[in-house]
Amino acid sequence: MKFKKRKKSSRMHGKGMGTHGGGARKKRKGSGHKGGKGMAGTGKRADQKKTLVTKLYHGKYFGKQGITSKGTRKDKRKRINLQDIQDNLEKYGKKSGDKWEINLQGYKILGGREKYKLRNKLIINAKSASQAVIDQIEKLGGKVSLSPKFAKEKKQTPAIKKEGGEVILSGK
Repeated sequence: MKFKKRKKSSRMHGKGMGTHGGGARKKRKGSGHKGGKGMAGTGKRADQKKTLVTKLYHGKYFGKQGITSKGTRKDKRKRINLQDIQDNLEKYGKKSGDKWEINLQGYKILGGREKYKLRNKLIINAKSASQAVIDQIEKLGGKVSLSPKFAKEKKQTPAIKKEGGEVILSGK
């Protein structure tokens, strides 16, 4: 059975109990007898306040945390350069005839810092792409199809389909 233990100050008041069991009064006068304040005495390797650190700080007490505030978030959008696609065509797509079909649905296609020379015709399905990349791929006879939200922003030219001799503009 568990009992609730009263504090020493409430238990120790009687004749001659002005010190509450701490010995002479002069022993408890200085702040050196009161212990540390706050997180004093934790140290890097000390175990004194390990439970406090793990509960309150969730492992983010020791070490460098960075200079940004905890509210800022890192940009985690996926991006890929056109040069990386060209260099790793077998990894990203499959060949059909003279063109490469590449499905990068969650990615944004970027052109990179320098103007890169494409060697193959590419048909890319992506989330979004820079206007320079779209122009460069269409110049070689390829095609970039973007998700509908980003196709409106880039003012992408609609694809031309031939069905039984008719030319139909899709995307409108």
